[in-house]
Amino acid sequence: MKNYFVIGASSGIGAATATQLSATHSVYGTYCKNQPSTSSPNLSFHHLNVLDEILDVSFLPDSLDGIIYCPGAINLKPFARINPNDFVEDYKLQVLGAIKMIQQCLPKLKNAENASIVLFSTVAVQTGFNFHSIVSSSKGAIEGLTKALAAELAPKIRVNCIAPSITQTPLANAILNTPEKVEANAQRHPLKKVGTAQDIANAAVFLLTEQSAWVTGQIFHIDGGMSTLK
Repeated sequence: MKNYFVIGASSGIGAATATQLSATHSVYGTYCKNQPSTSSPNLSFHHLNVLDEILDVSFLPDSLDGIIYCPGAINLKPFARINPNDFVEDYKLQVLGAIKMIQQCLPKLKNAENASIVLFSTVAVQTGFNFHSIVSSSKGAIEGLTKALAAELAPKIRVNCIAPSITQTPLANAILNTPEKVEANAQRHPLKKVGTAQDIANAAVFLLTEQSAWVTGQIFHIDGGMSTLK
């Protein structure tokens, strides 16, 4: 049984990933506000706010086989109406939070064989969308971080990134809160449907585990075909 750390495991993609991993592995998940309940003896939850200056990860074991950073935000605004500080606050959550957690966990990852780090980008980085300048800027930094760390940490630790399109999660509720909005977003994708948290979790589990032992430095577009098909 391997040890995995899911940062942001209380809902959405993080919850789906933690649940799937805990069927066969030991999973340590974090939450920021409300502690989730779990029926799995292999899944434990711990309070952690990635925006805090000091992060206590003393609950983790000495060896980690993989970590996945799930906290995120979808701040969609016209560029002319954005306060520059909005970019800074988004960067703190989506990029600096990931950096701090990786640095905290690096010694534990080095203690494992073929450890893995999984980060999240968005389809909007490579496919320009209106009102996405905040999230695209932060997630563009994540894609650059993925490739730089993959080079620096090889061959001991693999680093990959998933770039989803819109998915049915609490984070996207404002965009998908009516059947009409869901259908309109589904029609924008070649597969004519909106992704689910489980769709993304399936890819995340693949990248975290030894199923992807020969994969590093990659950006995986799990997006219903939006990034490549017209």
